[in-house]
Amino acid sequence: MAVDNKGFTREEIREFMHEYYLQPHGSRKVWLASTSVSEWTFRRWRKMMVQGDIDRGLIPREHGGMVPTNRELSAFEKARAKEMAAHRAEVERLQKRVRELEDTNSALGKAIGLLHDLSVPEPDTTPTSAQNGS
Repeated sequence: MAVDNKGFTREEIREFMHEYYLQPHGSRKVWLASTSVSEWTFRRWRKMMVQGDIDRGLIPREHGGMVPTNRELSAFEKARAKEMAAHRAEVERLQKRVRELEDTNSALGKAIGLLHDLSVPEPDTTPTSAQNGS
């Protein structure tokens, strides 16, 4: 069964669910009420996230035995934390590479400026009287 995402992207839904599970037990309902997402939509998203296929927007048909356990939700959180750690590591690696490239670019700019200064022709010398007689 396909689910309407109410104008949210898959990544936004994943982030929303992650924020929900980070809320302390007992305050989740209050937190959910403070958002613009209805409880019905949230339940559909939760089923899609835990039981279905969020990338295709599908959830399984309604029949018993498919309610997620705390272990499944915990596995979801662990997978999400692992994904976020890998993402942070990649961002840090790319930022380091960008700094290296910016430093290289700056050094090359200075070297080109020095070469340009060295290749500027010197001013003409004043002509001598022997050269005027020709």
